[in-house]
Parts: sequence; structure tokens; C-alpha cells
Amino acid sequence: MDRVKLGRTGLDVSVMGVGAGGPSQMGKRSGKTEAESASILLQAFDAGVNFVDTSENYGTEPLVGLALKDLPRDQLIISTKKSSSDAKAADVAPGLEASLSRLGTDYVDVYNLHGVWPGDYRRCAEELYPELLKLKEAGKIRFIGMSEKFNDDMEHEMAPMALADDIWDVMMIGFNLLNQSARDRLLAKAIQQDIGIQVMFAVRKALSDPDHLLTVIAGLIEAGQIDPADIDDPNDPIGFIVHKNGAVSIPDAAYRFCRHEPGTHVILSGTGNPEHLKKNIASLERGPLQTEDVDRLKHMFRNVDSITGQ
Repeated sequence: MDRVKLGRTGLDVSVMGVGAGGPSQMGKRSGKTEAESASILLQAFDAGVNFVDTSENYGTEPLVGLALKDLPRDQLIISTKKSSSDAKAADVAPGLEASLSRLGTDYVDVYNLHGVWPGDYRRCAEELYPELLKLKEAGKIRFIGMSEKFNDDMEHEMAPMALADDIWDVMMIGFNLLNQSARDRLLAKAIQQDIGIQVMFAVRKALSDPDHLLTVIAGLIEAGQIDPADIDDPNDPIGFIVHKNGAVSIPDAAYRFCRHEPGTHVILSGTGNPEHLKKNIASLERGPLQTEDVDRLKHMFRNVDSITGQ
């Protein structure tokens, strides 16, 4: 699998990362055993994936820790997160220690503030960031990151504030072929500042369930964010990207669209299904979509900033 530099961190990361949150949580939500869930990360690692993102909130740090017992620590890039909304400065160091214990390691590669609200950003930067910096200086974390609360911040109001401060090494953002608003609102600036970018929400329900996609598209037309004149087939609005020289499927297109977007580095993919994992890996190993298909997707969804793709 291709590897890229995670921005200014200089870390060599696979273009796909195992997302230990989301609807699957490595299979935890569907009743997989701990060993079965941990095996997802092991299978991904064997396929060339060296990045995993988890959080104290997901309940999957122990699963990553279980997998880590069978992996060389220095060959796996671990990103985890501390909830930001209710955290005080005094909570940061104990929160990290608890995560390290669950992960079974003495450091993490990226430690993020999780789901920072636009209205809470300044407090996070002024009160919590200094604590993160102390932990970095102590060697407990290698790089400092943060994630936006994309479910509630689909317009990316918070991220420009973070970019203006230029203190974060890594940012985790929502981006997909339906809501591409991050391109102009933050990715262009992130490229200039060499920020490492993790992409979440590359594929959610709207891009994996054809019936739900039709419902989402209808809502966007009603909201005036899509011009119906741009849709050739109302029953298969983005089916044009699946063809002999194009995508294998809509999810395949969605992953490749994000993978080859300038400024993105790690595309997170979450699953508890080994066959699903193989398909996602195959998609992220493929080349970019046809230029004309990408241009058409950009045009069709150019005004969309009100959905996550869920």
C-alpha cells in the first residue's frame, strides 16, 4: 500500500487507516469477540496498513492494545483522542495515562482533542493545548492533533480557527464526495501549513446504501444545494462513475475520491468484516478516478455543506 508523509509530522503513513470508531467500532457493535475485532487490525497491518485511529470514547483502545501485543510497536502509528467538550486542563494528563494503559504502550504517535466545537475552540487552544504540549515534551505523545465535530459542524466553522493558530500538527476532518466543502474552507490552507490530515466520513450510509442515497439527494435538491439539471438519471444519480475505466462501485469511488484529493493523507475506514476490509483496502490501493468523473462530482456537489453522508 502507498505511504505518504503525514504533513509536518514526517511520519510515513499508509494512505488507509483503520478507523476504530464509526458505526462498526472494529466489529464491537455487531457483537464480534475481542479477538475477532483485534484481528481486523492485524489483517490490515499484514496488508500494509500501519495507521489506526481510536479514542477514549469509542471503547476500542483495549482492542487496539490486544492487537498491538502481536505487532511491532514502532511499525504501527497510533492516533487516539481525548474528549474536549467536558475536559479541564487537569484532566488531560490522566486521560492520556488511561489511554496508554488501555493501549498497552508508553506513548502514542498522535494525541487529539476530540470533536472540538466552534464555540469551544478558543478554550481548548488556551487551556488544553498547553497541557498537550507538556505531554509532548515529556515524550508521552509525538504529535498533537484535533478533530472537528463534523456531525454538528458540517460547514467547517471550527477548522479555520485552528488553522489560524497554526499550533496543531494533525487535523481530523469530515470530507466525502457528497460534502466537499472542506476543500476550499480548510484543505487549501492546510496544504500551505503542511498539516497532517486524517479524513473521516469518507463512506457512510448515503454512499453504501443506494436507497438512502436517493433520499439524501432528494433532500439536497429540495434544499437548493443540488441543481436537478445536473442529474441525468434520477434513479442512479451518481452511477456515471461506475464503468469499465472508472470505479468498481460507489463505495470504491468514494474512497478513491478522498484518497486522491490534494491535501489528504490518511483515509479512515472502519469495519469489523474481513471481506469488507479487503474491498476497502483494494479501493484505496487503486489509482484516481477519471478526471471527467471527478470534475462532474465536483460540479454536482459544489454547493453542498449541510450533510455528513450519514
